[in-house]
Amino acid sequence: MTSPLWSPSEERVSATRMDAFRHFVNRRHSLQLPDYPALHAWSVAQREAFWQAIVEFFEVRFSDQPRSVLQEGPAMPSAHWFPGATLNFAEHLLRRRDAHPALVAIGEDGSREQLSYAELTAQVAGLQRSLKSAGVGLGDRVVAFMPNTWQTLVGMLAATSLGATWSSCSPDFGTQGVIDRFGQIEPKVLIACAGYRYAGKNLDLTGKLNEILERLPSLQQLIVVPYSRAEAKVDDFITGAQVALWQDFYQAGGDPVFTPVPFDHPLYILYSSGTTGVPKCIVHGTGGVLLQHLKELGLHTDLSADDCLFYYSTCGWMMWNWLVSGLALGATVVLFDGSPFHPGGERLIDLIDAENISIFGSSAKYLAALEKAGAKPGRTHALQRLKGILSTGSPLSHESFEYVYREIKADLCLSSISGGTDIVSCFALGNPVLPVWRGELQCKGLGMDVQVWDEAGKPIKGEKGELVCASHFPSMPIGFWNDPNSEKFQAAYFDTFPGVWAHGDYAEETEHGGLVIHGRSDAVLNPGGVRIGTAEIYRQVEKVDEVLESIAIGQDWCGDVRVVLFVRLRDGVPLTDELQSRIRQVIRANTTPRHVPAKIIAVADIPRTISGKVVELAVRSVVHGKAVKNTDALANPQALELYRDLPELRS
Repeated sequence: MTSPLWSPSEERVSATRMDAFRHFVNRRHSLQLPDYPALHAWSVAQREAFWQAIVEFFEVRFSDQPRSVLQEGPAMPSAHWFPGATLNFAEHLLRRRDAHPALVAIGEDGSREQLSYAELTAQVAGLQRSLKSAGVGLGDRVVAFMPNTWQTLVGMLAATSLGATWSSCSPDFGTQGVIDRFGQIEPKVLIACAGYRYAGKNLDLTGKLNEILERLPSLQQLIVVPYSRAEAKVDDFITGAQVALWQDFYQAGGDPVFTPVPFDHPLYILYSSGTTGVPKCIVHGTGGVLLQHLKELGLHTDLSADDCLFYYSTCGWMMWNWLVSGLALGATVVLFDGSPFHPGGERLIDLIDAENISIFGSSAKYLAALEKAGAKPGRTHALQRLKGILSTGSPLSHESFEYVYREIKADLCLSSISGGTDIVSCFALGNPVLPVWRGELQCKGLGMDVQVWDEAGKPIKGEKGELVCASHFPSMPIGFWNDPNSEKFQAAYFDTFPGVWAHGDYAEETEHGGLVIHGRSDAVLNPGGVRIGTAEIYRQVEKVDEVLESIAIGQDWCGDVRVVLFVRLRDGVPLTDELQSRIRQVIRANTTPRHVPAKIIAVADIPRTISGKVVELAVRSVVHGKAVKNTDALANPQALELYRDLPELRS
């Protein structure tokens, strides 16, 4: 493609926070950085000056001032950012105290609850007092087994205001999946829902919750949110801990008191997917998360106090943590709990108009599903304030880029973003001052020394290789829970290239300074010794109207690897020889002959994690007769049985 899909006008660029920040840096450091590439280069070359500029630009409040910006060791991950500094995360998310809407919580059943910043602060103050009375203090773990409701957000803010560490799972996790996570970190308090709604069903969690409680001996306090089970009673739950219903546990009112904590004090514990073993407990520091989210939301997403931010997420996905940081910019955040396709495929699009959403986030899968369903939101909805769409979870296909501009809105910034749970943020993401090119993530994040390396550890451009971050950054995890010598942490990110963060993405840097993600490195196919990213295949298969979704793996075969493509077809559509031929033709015409699958097999379902990512490694294990551990990490673990002992794979 010789021209971008969208370019911001000069007026739009000059009104962005990103442009204001560039001018701020130029004034502060007597520079003449003319554009984003120059600003990014400076942010990497002068990391200390850059992150100090973020602190000043967003008026981050330190209770104790840092002795320096960076105390760096000989190699990653050895570094301390802002040593000596103390601050509180919740304090920064509650700086606004007026009647402006802080959050709108919407249920699948149409229920709607709104809290202003003043009301949110009063709720946090009340819960904080009761948590403190329950013995919660510095470093204690407060966890939630909750849907995406305002109570979950209040719980996080109250816990972190006290210097406690927050962690959450969504109620669609299986019992073992919850125990595999919370059991490792030994929480003192659990906030849990008695039930939840999904796809038109009310689901009672009493039995599952009692199974979980039986295996959390560290628990001292259970707080039950009735949510979809108004009849829930304290006596329903069997535990040695104290039990209270949410509405009885505290009274809202007053002002919270914020406990200052060190810059790298544990704020969040997030978890790896857990499909290849017990989930890793990834510990994120207070200051690093705050600075990174201020940068990404304020600059790269152009979020301001007048905006309304939405991201479809559960509380078990890092995008929830990212979304709620929108409060630090004084914006309104919209929380939605339920199926994005109930009662109809445009349920989330309806929210854009109903809530005047200006920045809308979803998964790449959701946008592809909209297109497959023939939705044309630009014709059926006003979308008046919508200025940005964000997509993550998997690479966004070229066709989805075109669909957004053709059928949703022509004048907006479409940002495909990539990073993940490991850094609770992004390595590459959107930019309101840059054009959008089909299939590309617009830019590397400010302050992130992102490069693509070949197997020998040399930087490459225009070729596929390993995505790395060659210099330390503040949102790097503190480490893993219960990993005292950091052996697991070191092995996860620094064994591939010693002293350099290897993210595990198979990527390519483009001539425009953007990135293309071709899939996970560990899922790369290797037929005939040639590395192929799975996203390259999915991108082509999505063009075939009969195919709803697909998953590709490499099957060991006759001393080599052959590509096997599994497809989920529209209802009633058979996988004929003609359709197989057409799928292969589309792949061959737009990639290379090596991308063409040796086998195409129709399946009724594609297994995914609870956050919506396809699990190539789990399918590959099943195909090769290997066990898949921790299937509770999957949204639909029963789907794996569809891939076991398939006769088509024996020839």
